[in-house]
Amino acid sequence: MITFMLVVFFLLLLTGTPIAFSLGITAVLVFLKMDAPMLMQIVPLKYFSGIDMFALMAMPLFMLAGEIMNRIQVTHRLVELANVLIGNIRGALAHVNIVVSILFAGLTGAAVADTAALGTMLIPAMEKDGYPRAFAAAVTAASSIIGPIIPPSIIMVIYGSMMNVSIAGLFAAGIVPGLLVGVSLMLLSARISSKRGYPKGDRRATLKEMGAAFRRAFIPLLTPIIILGGILAGIFTPTEAAAVAVLYAMLIGFFVYRNLSLRDIPAVLFEMVRNSGSVFVILSAASILGWVLASEQVPEMVGEMILSISSNKYTALLIINLILLVIGMFMDMTAVVIILGPILHPLAVSLGIHPLHLGIIMVVNVNIALMTPPLGACLFVACSISRISLEAISKEILPFIAAETVVLILVTYIPAISMTIPRLLGFA
Repeated sequence: MITFMLVVFFLLLLTGTPIAFSLGITAVLVFLKMDAPMLMQIVPLKYFSGIDMFALMAMPLFMLAGEIMNRIQVTHRLVELANVLIGNIRGALAHVNIVVSILFAGLTGAAVADTAALGTMLIPAMEKDGYPRAFAAAVTAASSIIGPIIPPSIIMVIYGSMMNVSIAGLFAAGIVPGLLVGVSLMLLSARISSKRGYPKGDRRATLKEMGAAFRRAFIPLLTPIIILGGILAGIFTPTEAAAVAVLYAMLIGFFVYRNLSLRDIPAVLFEMVRNSGSVFVILSAASILGWVLASEQVPEMVGEMILSISSNKYTALLIINLILLVIGMFMDMTAVVIILGPILHPLAVSLGIHPLHLGIIMVVNVNIALMTPPLGACLFVACSISRISLEAISKEILPFIAAETVVLILVTYIPAISMTIPRLLGFA
């Protein structure tokens, strides 16, 4: 039955069937093959119950907050701030690109949105300043995955909801790994920029210029502080924090910057519904297949298979990483988390791996897959904006993938990197 399930699922993917339909059709065909028509009654029930979770309400709200932030053009203010802070060093715009991704991470929590928002502005600017278009696109795609690692993070909301793990704890655990990814990309960009002789800023910004840029960016920079501060202080839940983020973004747009009008709201809501709706359909379909996997005892079988190779925790972590990296290259990251999460979670707990630690390992893994050929979503967005081929950007992005893989290894084998803040805050 498991072989039949895998063959059907991957055949559907290879024929271009959307991931949500691939998941749902596979589950239904398995039910039919089991010759148990009564099980078909479970399909609508599981389809609804798969998304019937209060915590998941945070996902569309965070998406809505991000859409509003994009609409009111806070990106320009963040770019200006990053430019005055580090615009005088070699490869300045590459570093600005990465720093803005770190700052932008606290506003959207979605890598593809970050690629689109930042790439539209920074890729042309970098090309105009003398950077090759492929390098500019690669830096944008590579740095955009910082968004879902540094909180708030939509994929963390999904993982926490599905695995019954503290979303606030996941948010706390993602701070240091996300910053490490940013530092690794900046070190690599500095090396490449020095080797290739990329442009250097004319002068260091004055304190007055820095202060002015900080004042202009201060209001949007308060967003992650309000979200994280409220969650970690226990003032509100992640779902309530998402609602507060939407309210704050609307107040900024309507009354501070005054570049958001009531006529913009339908378009913003449409984008939020379209983006979150596609994720909810995947979650619903995956919940049906997840029930099939559980009934066929697939999690136990996978655990036994990995333990048969080695019962050593560190070897098991290596195998888990390899599985996630390979599958993530060909499958939507939401599907990876909701299919493999229930399979790997019991194994990790049995080996003494904390659920928060496993969650961060999975989040970093699936985000690296977003910038990895052949199906990385961020790569396609960057290619579309820069009008270059996938082959051209793939060559430039390989060193960045290597740098982020090093960070993944550090996060995997040094739990303190991700677990120190959650422990200090009482989440672990």
